[in-house]
Amino acid sequence: MNETSERVSIYDSTLRDGVQGEGVSFSDAGRIRFAHILDELGVDFIEGGFAGANQVDRQFFAAAAKETFDFAKIVAFGSTRRADEDIERAPMVKALLDAGTEYVSVYGKSWTLHVRDVLHTTPETNLQMVADTVGYLASHGRKVFFDAEHFFDGYREDAGYAMRVLETALREGAAGLVLCDTNGGSMPDGIFETTRAVCARFPGALISIHAHNDMEMAVACSLMAVRGGARQVQGCMNGYGERTGNANLVSIIPALSCKLGHPCIREGQLKNLRKVSYLVADLVNLRPDPAAPYVGDDAFSHKAGAHVNGVLKNPRTFEHIDPSVVGNKRHLLVSGLSGSAGVRQKASELGIDTATLGTDTVRSLLEEVKQREKIGYAYESADGSFKILVEKMLKRHAPAFELEGFRVIVEKRGRDVPCISEATIKVKVNGQTELTAGEGYGPVDALNEAMRKALTRFYPEISGVSLKDFRVRILDPDQATRALTRVSIESGDGTQQWGTVGVSENIIEASWQALLDSVEYKLLSQPKPEKESPA
Repeated sequence: MNETSERVSIYDSTLRDGVQGEGVSFSDAGRIRFAHILDELGVDFIEGGFAGANQVDRQFFAAAAKETFDFAKIVAFGSTRRADEDIERAPMVKALLDAGTEYVSVYGKSWTLHVRDVLHTTPETNLQMVADTVGYLASHGRKVFFDAEHFFDGYREDAGYAMRVLETALREGAAGLVLCDTNGGSMPDGIFETTRAVCARFPGALISIHAHNDMEMAVACSLMAVRGGARQVQGCMNGYGERTGNANLVSIIPALSCKLGHPCIREGQLKNLRKVSYLVADLVNLRPDPAAPYVGDDAFSHKAGAHVNGVLKNPRTFEHIDPSVVGNKRHLLVSGLSGSAGVRQKASELGIDTATLGTDTVRSLLEEVKQREKIGYAYESADGSFKILVEKMLKRHAPAFELEGFRVIVEKRGRDVPCISEATIKVKVNGQTELTAGEGYGPVDALNEAMRKALTRFYPEISGVSLKDFRVRILDPDQATRALTRVSIESGDGTQQWGTVGVSENIIEASWQALLDSVEYKLLSQPKPEKESPA
């Protein structure tokens, strides 16, 4: 990257626009934590919410005022005065001042359609509303970003009027002009041409882009606006936002830095981008998207044998950047499509001495994977089960215990009473028999509890293993209740996480296979000393 390239500032709108997305919400403490995460990353502006709209946003501004941010500026968001309001008495304008932030963002109409059909006023009155609001806030010491709502739609319909709206805001002291693709319906080439025209009309002004993702082009539109001269990009972390979301800053930041040569966050922080993305997802209690560009688990995953072979010889063959640049890493997926090189590399990643994997063994292993895939197994996200399969192929797998049997009972004692699940299990370890029972929220939970009780005295290390995720997929739904079921389990012990898989027409049996692999994977690399029965 050319470090002399002009910097592009990043403006985050997650706490205002992002929380309008379905399922996206922060706790009060989470909002402050989020702001500090972005501050550390090097985001320039953090929009804290709609000033005066609700108690949550007001509390955030009050709390943020007591915090110290080294880099980011907190921004309060609001609208211009109404057509029938005096600027001195406009509640929204007062709320913006009461927020106490150095920067404020004010949106106003730039599309005559909205002026006429939404505000029910005249174009000249709308210009006066913009002038009064921006001028008043600027005269009270605020640095004002003016959001030209629906600017690109307005420009296409009446370019002259849209430009007059911007001119009015700039004349009254706006610190920046934000061009909004509010409906998310603009094409990238149109964004480029319009942004370039605005920059030519107002040389020296800070021009910003605010794109929505209704056509899945918000990132492309944002980057084209930068190419057109914009020097600020607005968006939300992980692309959260109303409808289909806002421009995804997690994709925009590395594209600006690595592709267009524009520094945009703190130096040295790009390597933390994946961590930040996952922290934010955790704060709003949403699962990260595994297919997310740059930071997703699958962003640098390779499955086809030719791709794996190529990337192992030279990563540039199938990776557009080094995964470590954004804090990610390469994943080689094992399946029937894998070649010998992929199998060997995956085995090496799992701690298996590849010297023990001869050509015939690898071929047999690939064939076994193909056969298992035909009946429903999938090893892409089941490294634990794959390692156990390799150990079995090498004929050195020693079962941790012998199962003598288990029984699962589900009982319901009334229409409105939750089901009761209970499991009993009988195992033998080193000649010693253990019979235990467990209760759970469901049959699999009860079986897992019973198995752990039975094995913990022999293998205390499994007490630290917990289930992180449990997924069920029906593989042949046309078979109805007799359908083949695949169960995938994610387990972790605080230092590592692994996946296992089971397949059966019986969901309990499929779950048992995955639970068994989960425990045996944990024990694989650990010594199994014989334990004496407690006195």
